[in-house]
Amino acid sequence: MKYIVAINASPRKNWNTAQLVEAAAKGAQEAGANAEIIHLYELEPFHGCISCFGCKLPKTFGRCVSKDGLTTALDKIREADGLILGSPNYLGELTAGFRALYERLVFQSLTYNKERPNCNEHMIPVLLITTSNCDESIYDRLGYTAMLESYKQRLERFVGPTKIMIYGNTLQVDDYSKYDWTIFDPDEKKARHEEVFPIKLKEAYELGAGLV
Repeated sequence: MKYIVAINASPRKNWNTAQLVEAAAKGAQEAGANAEIIHLYELEPFHGCISCFGCKLPKTFGRCVSKDGLTTALDKIREADGLILGSPNYLGELTAGFRALYERLVFQSLTYNKERPNCNEHMIPVLLITTSNCDESIYDRLGYTAMLESYKQRLERFVGPTKIMIYGNTLQVDDYSKYDWTIFDPDEKKARHEEVFPIKLKEAYELGAGLV
């Protein structure tokens, strides 16, 4: 049975990103895989790459040697047959938690060797799910498309073939009346969520199944 690791890199466990990651994991599971969901912000404290170069030494070549909350997650990814990553867009980038995982996941396989730039011998398919308050129609103008393409290229080079799923113009909160957010139309936001989010959940489910 194939093993799929699904990581929610949002600090919110029950909102848009988490639900899409869970839908993708369910798709993989119902396609015959064992799918495990990890909520990144529930792990013990962790950090990004500290540039110790332990992963470049002969005895620990290709393995991140930092020991913290990400260690087990990285070990599980190393044994997985597929990887689901989900992160909201915060200020034009993916979350700090995602970045920490991403740095250590990718850098451990980068060799700085012309003949063998990637030492990862277990390449696996990746599904990267991203959400944003910003509408998808202006991703190009804001540089979001280029940012995601950069992630896609590096993940494909060091982890495996990568697909990106985007869900923009999200519903951020249940009750907009609590906040003085005058640029939003709460009724429009809720109507879009009710119409579009079920479609996106189905898309995530199908993409998750496609990893198996």
